[in-house]
Amino acid sequence: MGGCDVRVLLSTYGSRGDVEPVAGLAVRLRELGAEVRVCAPPDEEFARRLAGVGVPMVPVGRSARALTTSAPSAPAGLPQRAAEVIAGQLDAVTAAAEGCDAMVVTGMMPAAAGARSVAEKLGIPSVSVTFQQLTLPSPHHRPLAYPGRPLPPEVTDSRVLWDLDAQSINALFGEALNTNRASIGLPPVDNVRDYVIGDRPWLATDPTLDPWLGSPDLDVVQTGPWILPDERPLPAELTAFLEAGAPPVYVGFGSMPMRESTDVAQVAVEAIRAQGRRAVMARGWAGLSLDGDRDDCFVVGEVNQQELFGRVAAVVHHGGAGTTTTAARAGTPQVVVPQLADQPYWAGRVAELGIGAAHDGPVPTFASLSAALATALAPETRARAAAVAGAIRTDGTTVAARLLLDAVSRERPPASA
Repeated sequence: MGGCDVRVLLSTYGSRGDVEPVAGLAVRLRELGAEVRVCAPPDEEFARRLAGVGVPMVPVGRSARALTTSAPSAPAGLPQRAAEVIAGQLDAVTAAAEGCDAMVVTGMMPAAAGARSVAEKLGIPSVSVTFQQLTLPSPHHRPLAYPGRPLPPEVTDSRVLWDLDAQSINALFGEALNTNRASIGLPPVDNVRDYVIGDRPWLATDPTLDPWLGSPDLDVVQTGPWILPDERPLPAELTAFLEAGAPPVYVGFGSMPMRESTDVAQVAVEAIRAQGRRAVMARGWAGLSLDGDRDDCFVVGEVNQQELFGRVAAVVHHGGAGTTTTAARAGTPQVVVPQLADQPYWAGRVAELGIGAAHDGPVPTFASLSAALATALAPETRARAAAVAGAIRTDGTTVAARLLLDAVSRERPPASA
């Protein structure tokens, strides 16, 4: 299989957890000889990350950070926001996809619907990817509920629940998608969710952390997680802090604004201190900070988590798929404080595997976080986390890249003599 003349567009829109794995696949595709570009939100941190690994980025729409931190409290704002996101996809992705042989589409539902529509319009084969299985219809789990559209708790029939899920997605995004599709001469879509997922979606997660139990309606390909090896050194000041005492506890909530937890930094530090530990705190999109100088606390911005997580006693985080996988790979116990979407699922998986603790609810208190930390810092939890680390797959980008390049080579007509 030769990839030297293959051009691939990877399209994503969302938080860091939607961009980082795509960067990992982009690097692996390029190593196999393909020409790759990535469509992603115009946030400086994403542009810097992709530039750092030499991957061209096409900015799409407005800042994902601005979109997240200013998210409307009223669900009524979602359709309008979806229309804006889809229009941005049609505009930027159409230009970026010209001349491409294949597209890989991921990110938030309306963005993925827009990107899949571009692929359809241009006649480019595309595959849909998710970094958690809860959006894939299956009898083995309930759908994720959308804001303002809770699933009835008394309903247990999976077919009914997934039908309700499709109705919710159509109500939120159908009009926005079909209006934009009409503008480029495409027919309307009846079922937005099924259109985005397609018949053979990819699930880019680890089978140990996220076992796919199957679906009668989908041929899901679980590639393994897409990990971008991080070679960046830790800042010298952070290294000095790490070396000045016993391993600290890391606290960071990634792309979560943490609106309801204004004192989460203070609560976390006090709970960590009560365990006799120092703290490393990541600012993240919540802008976590501490008042005054603390000899036993160190605040970081963007940092190499792969390196850092291997040097801490535990990782306290929001439960994003990427952070959960990175901590699991490092063999470091976790405390997951889930905020929304798939994060309660990852918290549950961490607890079920015995590699950490699932915090009950999004707002930690001193008592609740102290109890979770006591579980995570127990010797048996560390031993279990170390054992599970050896099972986490590291070949996900290779599996996905080869699947994609093989598919392109099969689609192409044989070269003439």
